[in-house]
Amino acid sequence: MPARVLLLFLFVFAAPAMAAGDAVRGKQAYAACAACHGAEGAGNAGLHAPALAGQDAAYTERQLQNYRAGIRGGTGGDTYAQQMRGMSMSIGPAQAADISAWLATLPAPRPAGSLPGDLRNGNNLWQGKCGACHGSSGEGYPALNAPRLRGQEAGYLRRQFLAFRSGERGAHPDDTYGKQMALMAKTLDPGKELDDVLAWLRAQDGPAQ
Repeated sequence: MPARVLLLFLFVFAAPAMAAGDAVRGKQAYAACAACHGAEGAGNAGLHAPALAGQDAAYTERQLQNYRAGIRGGTGGDTYAQQMRGMSMSIGPAQAADISAWLATLPAPRPAGSLPGDLRNGNNLWQGKCGACHGSSGEGYPALNAPRLRGQEAGYLRRQFLAFRSGERGAHPDDTYGKQMALMAKTLDPGKELDDVLAWLRAQDGPAQ
């Protein structure tokens, strides 16, 4: 079985069940997160806090669970992940489901400006390496448990890509999807190729509104 087909197979059949959250309760519970991630979940690049709005609820809930369990941010030198793990300890499973449900109802942000890079090459790389899981324009693919990347701050995406590539993220034995992404990160050069992909991804959002 080709490696890419195997990864798709694993994405589909290894997904744990997630609780159905209440978006109304989630909006209230999210108040504790707004100082870093913004009142509407648009993120804060200055605080290295990613955008959360418009993300698939199951993905957000899984990340909160991973932080709480130490699967993410429990080891390594990612200071921001360690901070988020500390915050996650105050969020119980029901609250995580509620917050994730509310964030999923919000429109995804559209970052302003463009990024330097070869958009044609970025498109080719994206469609060849990333699009099958993360969607043809970065909108995510919930059925494959792959998050939305479009609309995300480029510095955060770069930091996560490098963490996957170095093994800082995705090395925990219980991080099924992280392991898969760590493998894929090694197929993309972290220099110009990554620059081109990030520039292309930013271009998919068009002018900020």
